Amino acid sequence: MADSKPPQMGAVPTPLAITFDSILAGVLANEGGYVNDPLDAGGETKFGITKAVARANGYKGPMRDLPKATALEIYRAKYIVAPGFGLVGNMSMPIAAELVDTGVNMGPAAATRFLQRALNGLGDGSLVVDGMMGPATLAALKAFLAKRGAEGERRLVALLNAEQGVRYLELTEARSTNRTFLFGWLGRVA
Repeated sequence: MADSKPPQMGAVPTPLAITFDSILAGVLANEGGYVNDPLDAGGETKFGITKAVARANGYKGPMRDLPKATALEIYRAKYIVAPGFGLVGNMSMPIAAELVDTGVNMGPAAATRFLQRALNGLGDGSLVVDGMMGPATLAALKAFLAKRGAEGERRLVALLNAEQGVRYLELTEARSTNRTFLFGWLGRVA
């Protein structure tokens, strides 16, 4: 049975407590409902789905009316299945949860690059940082988890969060209007 409670931010729940349903519930809780903030480069959104993403995935109605079920379908297809984060979930749901959340907020390729950089730093440095969840990245993750276990998993999630936080700061430095959002963004990593 799927756990319907979202994972608590800042804590690394046990792998048994996390499901993709609970990850998506957490994403929806973070993203909220309809927003059309003129300072947000993403423009009009509902449940964190931008108008451009909704249109690219076949939704044609007004963004205010985007059904939650449609948002969840988009999230599953674009942020779990397509980037290979479901395969990561077979090894570590806490890492998959971090990748999905980062992928939703920064794009799946950015989340995958964060993982590849982290695995390079914690491993032999041989991964190509290309933003693609291929066999080499999955093998490196599997080897890391086999070597380092639960404590390694916890530290890898912490490093992924650190990379995400640094990226938020860089976005704020590059675009001053993002200062409005930095405090809220950091809630995803704190």
